[in-house]
Amino acid sequence: MTAISAEPTRAMANAIRALSMDAVQKANSGHPGLPMGAADLATVLFTQFLKFDAADPHWPDRDRFILSAGHGSMLLYSLLYLLGYQDMTLEQLKSFRQLGSKTAGHPEFGHATGIETTTGPLGQGIANSVGFAIAERHLNARFGDDLVNHKTYVLAGDGCLMEGISQEAVTLAGHLKLKNLIVLWDDNGISIDGKLSMSDSTDQLARFAAANWNVTRVDGHNAEAVAGALAAAQTAGRPSLIACRTIIGFGAPTKQGTAATHGSPLGAEEIAGARKALGWDYPPFVVPDELLKAWRAAGRRGAAARADWQKRLAASGHKAEFARLVANRLPENFDAIIDAYKRELAKNPPWIATRNASQNALDVINPAVPETIGGSADLTGSNNTKSKDLKSLTAADYSGRYVYYGIREHGMAAAMNGMALHGGVIPYGGTFLVFTDYCRPSLRLSALMGQRVIYVMTHDSIGLGEDGPTHQPVEQLAALRVIPNLNVFRPCDAVETAECWQLALKDTGRPSILALTRQKLKPARLTYSAKNLCALGAYEIAPSAKKSKAVIFASGSEVEIALAAKQALDKQGIPTRVVSVPSMELFHRQGKAYRERLLGAEKIRIAVEAGVRTGWDRFIGLDGKFIGMTGFGASAPAEKLYEHFGITPKAVVKAARS
Repeated sequence: MTAISAEPTRAMANAIRALSMDAVQKANSGHPGLPMGAADLATVLFTQFLKFDAADPHWPDRDRFILSAGHGSMLLYSLLYLLGYQDMTLEQLKSFRQLGSKTAGHPEFGHATGIETTTGPLGQGIANSVGFAIAERHLNARFGDDLVNHKTYVLAGDGCLMEGISQEAVTLAGHLKLKNLIVLWDDNGISIDGKLSMSDSTDQLARFAAANWNVTRVDGHNAEAVAGALAAAQTAGRPSLIACRTIIGFGAPTKQGTAATHGSPLGAEEIAGARKALGWDYPPFVVPDELLKAWRAAGRRGAAARADWQKRLAASGHKAEFARLVANRLPENFDAIIDAYKRELAKNPPWIATRNASQNALDVINPAVPETIGGSADLTGSNNTKSKDLKSLTAADYSGRYVYYGIREHGMAAAMNGMALHGGVIPYGGTFLVFTDYCRPSLRLSALMGQRVIYVMTHDSIGLGEDGPTHQPVEQLAALRVIPNLNVFRPCDAVETAECWQLALKDTGRPSILALTRQKLKPARLTYSAKNLCALGAYEIAPSAKKSKAVIFASGSEVEIALAAKQALDKQGIPTRVVSVPSMELFHRQGKAYRERLLGAEKIRIAVEAGVRTGWDRFIGLDGKFIGMTGFGASAPAEKLYEHFGITPKAVVKAARS
């Protein structure tokens, strides 16, 4: 067992260890090993390097700390209490993992100040950090060192580096030379199953070095060595990995260095032994005044730097614009710009794919909303995400507003979460809709954290054609619609696409998906409407001239099919109305009276979508007819596939007459 030192840093670190093991024991649940093992390196970081002020946790130019190894959440909660964050009280530590507490099992963004992102799913934190670092470098290029110049620190565990998303994140960060990104790896060689050597033998330093990172290894229990490595990282010209060799559960007399400390309380006997080994002669949850004063002083260490920054902001010509970005406010003329664009569309309705309609909308939006940062996972020409005015964000020029993410769908989604969490930018990125499966964990976290991240997902059905069933989404729309707090938009033409972009950009509390077609669509909205009809989620796009006997609900490319079927049914003496459903989520948020009025009481009820039926029964009932997919697609031209799978006006008419 490593000898216990009485030096001030070790004594302060022991406060983290004691609070962590006490909270886990009281909850009878949690992970004491990481907080006890990483306490020394965390103490060095927070008392000597991290730029922050506990009295102003939202200071825009603070350094960010991300606990990627979120299972070690008591490390972060202990730090926040010790440093004097007002909302992290001792009572919160005592309520660890209890209903309604700020101290959830894993750190959750929004529960308490000082929690920069939600972590727990391993690898997400380190991937988020790349987005934080991109946003910082971009805003630095825009506003200069006086307003934006801070670092992003990450504490990652073995599991974070084993997850595949870490490779996407690490290589992107190295490629972009994000020098203000510093990762501390808690290199303890233990996972839940036991010794890491049972499952992994990767030379992580060689791996990071190959990805253009600055790498070094230190004893994570040697404060001077950790401080030296952090000092060197301050001036590195690329991201830094500091491998900190630690002992998991440091101080536990019989369990340290073993998986027994990873995910279970230590037990009363082991805690008593740890108190003795650490020289911690205090009752549970008690921190002596001298140590608490030292920690609170560390929490105030950045007050002078913050005051200086506020003076620079007050004197800056960028003050108003910077404040607008920090407040998440769109430019005042944004709605007027969208309205003018809709007027132009009404004059000459285009017959185009909605992916092209999206690019046309971005050609209007991006010059007017300078905080957008677009990108694509190696599908720029297919997703149509790069508007005419955007230049690339590169290691040589961070002022660009377009990121070439490469084939890193999951890493892109996580980075966009980090960018949104950092603030000052609005990220959007594209890939094919079927590859939301590659983005799903990050996308779910976008929704869980309520972040304005916009996913431009094209090639949204069998309408993509010859690429076949591997690329044709069938179940994806339904799967996405069941994720809470996520807007799923599927517009039917250029006007709806513009309206969906407007809604996605104005919703600061949710992520949005724009599901867009590869194939060209006939325009459906032919007259100007000042109202954003897509905001209703569903609306009558083609009313019946007589009392309707049939109603057809459709989204996206199938609205065109529904309108053609209506024409035929009207001629056959079955008056029909068509309801466009660009967003089920927004429709279900409308008032009961509107929903009942729109749904109507027609006996003939049909839904049309080139996906599975799931979700449509709320519109048509169990007895309603659904025209769509019941299995996977096939490889053929789009028009042949629609005919083959029976998603045609003729099929809708037959269903209505039956």
